[in-house]
Amino acid sequence: MELVKNGISIKFVIGDLTEFDGDAIVNPANKFLVMGGGVAGAIKRKGGKEIEDEAVKYAPIDIGQAIVTNAGKLKCRAVIHAPTVEVPGGRSTPEYVYKATLASLKVAKEKNFKSIAFPLMGAGVGGLAVEESIESMAKAFEELGQGLSIHIYLLNEEILSKVIQHLKNLGWKEKL
Repeated sequence: MELVKNGISIKFVIGDLTEFDGDAIVNPANKFLVMGGGVAGAIKRKGGKEIEDEAVKYAPIDIGQAIVTNAGKLKCRAVIHAPTVEVPGGRSTPEYVYKATLASLKVAKEKNFKSIAFPLMGAGVGGLAVEESIESMAKAFEELGQGLSIHIYLLNEEILSKVIQHLKNLGWKEKL
């Protein structure tokens, strides 16, 4: 499934973010870049502790900033760490997700990445509703997504349906 708006395209994948075979995946981090649970924990388990070891050297970083580390044993080339919560296990907000997504896109462009994969930022451990997450992410994609191959990894069909419906309500169309 692929949606487009203003020349920006988002591809949706039901599956495991850590299997993305492209330039970078995004870790919705905490400000201390400790990779405990949720997406961060999955990235660390699959890619190796060296990802976290490199990330914490940059900590703390503010929401609205992002850093890039190696990808360890993952298929992608890099991991972009962008805080969506203040502390491990903390709550996110739509504003935090927007800022984290924008920072991720900015860093991807600075590093000349062409393909980037996101989970639903702030929607897991961060506690946001799927609709709040995707709306904030889409706002950032519309601002800085031009020229990037954007992929969003989702856990199941039910979440995919919610995301697609919400984006269609915001003017995104199915790519023909």
